[in-house]
Amino acid sequence: MSEHGHTYYVKIWSILVALLIASVIGPFVGTALGAKWITLLTAFGIAVVKAYMVAAKFMHLEVEKRLASLIILTALALVFLFYGAAAADVMNL
Repeated sequence: MSEHGHTYYVKIWSILVALLIASVIGPFVGTALGAKWITLLTAFGIAVVKAYMVAAKFMHLEVEKRLASLIILTALALVFLFYGAAAADVMNL
C-alpha cells in the first residue's frame, strides 16, 4: 500500500466537494432548461464517479485492481439497471 501525503487527500476531498456541488446544481439547471435528462445524467454520472473515487482513493482499493474493477463494473451495471427501471417513471412526472 502506498503512502499518500495530506495534500493528496485534500485534493481528492476537494474534487468530491466540487462533484457534490455539481450534483446539487444539476437539478436546478435541468429544470431551468426544461430537460429532465440533464438531471438524470448529472445525478447518476456524478454518483458513479464519486463512488469510484471513494472506493479507489479513500478505501485504498486501487491496490487490489482486479477486485476494484469488479466492484466498479457491478456498481455501474446496477446503476444502468436502476436507471432503466426508474427512467420511465421520472420522465412522465
